[in-house]
Amino acid sequence: MKVTLLALSPDTDRQNWCEIGRQTHTGRRFFIPRIKTATMSKTFVGVDRGKEAWVAVAFDADGYDHTALFEEIGELWQAYEETASLILVDMPIGLIEDGESSRECDELARSVLGPRSRSVFTPPVREATRKRRYPAAKRVSERKTGGSLSKQAFAISDQIAAVDDLLRNVPEARATFRESHPEVCFRAFAGEPLQHSKKTAGGYAERMRTLASHDPDAPPIVQAVAESTEGAKVTVDDVLDAVVLAYTARPGFGKLRSLPAEPPTDTKGLPMEILYRSETPLVE
Repeated sequence: MKVTLLALSPDTDRQNWCEIGRQTHTGRRFFIPRIKTATMSKTFVGVDRGKEAWVAVAFDADGYDHTALFEEIGELWQAYEETASLILVDMPIGLIEDGESSRECDELARSVLGPRSRSVFTPPVREATRKRRYPAAKRVSERKTGGSLSKQAFAISDQIAAVDDLLRNVPEARATFRESHPEVCFRAFAGEPLQHSKKTAGGYAERMRTLASHDPDAPPIVQAVAESTEGAKVTVDDVLDAVVLAYTARPGFGKLRSLPAEPPTDTKGLPMEILYRSETPLVE
């Protein structure tokens, strides 16, 4: 198992970390979170999928705790299964088998995002996530729902299937992992739709203002998360997404809510929902 946490800062308390290796040419040391006992603080985790790894940002009762990178979702679960109260992941969980081509939660998310509605894509049906080639997955989607399949959705099919397999096979993980969407979380914190893509300078500034208005300590936390991923293929928007998911998971401002308010479940019993945190519902 290869789990990587990029080098900790010199002033970090090492008692909660296990050293797993050292980079010979630089002397940098690498760590993973040490499993905490039940008497220690519970963890609230936001998880975004980067190009090569799952980016996990964790808060405990005192605030920001750490950032970790994992190659596989099962490895992430192993690291947090004893401590996590809630793990919010930017990945579709409840999946359609056939019939309707889209989920209500995705339609509602698009309705509240305004100019950013295109950031919500329709996930593949469950069978399509197991196909290795796009044409085959597209044919399955057309046969099962009458709708097509975007290449964007197909590109993360492996990760959707990995989360699906974990939650279907591990009941404890099912109770801890919930689906969210960073753009919905930013929308809820901002109180209005954001105007710019997160991949632009204007979009970065917009999201940083939103986080800072939610928590004045957010800008240095974003900086700390970014520094923790140094040397890995993690983008700025991966960092922002994982941070806003972690803030949403952590108890505090407002109430944890879902789109829709009473989410349906798929044929495997997994909820088709998108969680967010706000004082009032985004949809009445």
